[in-house]
Amino acid sequence: MPVKTLTQFLDDNHVRYVTIRHSIAYTAQQIAESAHIPGDQIAKTVMVKLDDRMAMAVLRGTDKVDIDLLRGAAGAKHAELATEAQFQGMFPGVDLGAMPPFGNLYDMAVYVDEGLTRDERIAFNAGTHSELIQLDYADFERLVKPTVANFSLD
Repeated sequence: MPVKTLTQFLDDNHVRYVTIRHSIAYTAQQIAESAHIPGDQIAKTVMVKLDDRMAMAVLRGTDKVDIDLLRGAAGAKHAELATEAQFQGMFPGVDLGAMPPFGNLYDMAVYVDEGLTRDERIAFNAGTHSELIQLDYADFERLVKPTVANFSLD
């Protein structure tokens, strides 16, 4: 989903957001530094494989996924972090590793860590390694309807 497609989706749903351009960065902490945003305000998308399906785990940029907690929250028998090879090609027009957390647009489950729900605003990759979108968490939740669970190690 190129940035323009995502912003059109947000516009169509009457969401107020800010687009933030930054120098190329790949990790949540590099992105936070480059965009001058605290690392815990970056929402990172981690691709996971739950049983035989791909899903998104979304959590603060400073946290790590506890795969066992996520497996339990998802009611899955098996859970693992996905490799890039497993999800390459699933997000046309999006830089690998820069997926925005809108799995609903890809018919994919989205799990959000409880810690992120306490943030008034979140910022996330907008499909490139040089652009973020920042919006109210409440708008994200309204559009994506994620499953909220506790699955992070901070």
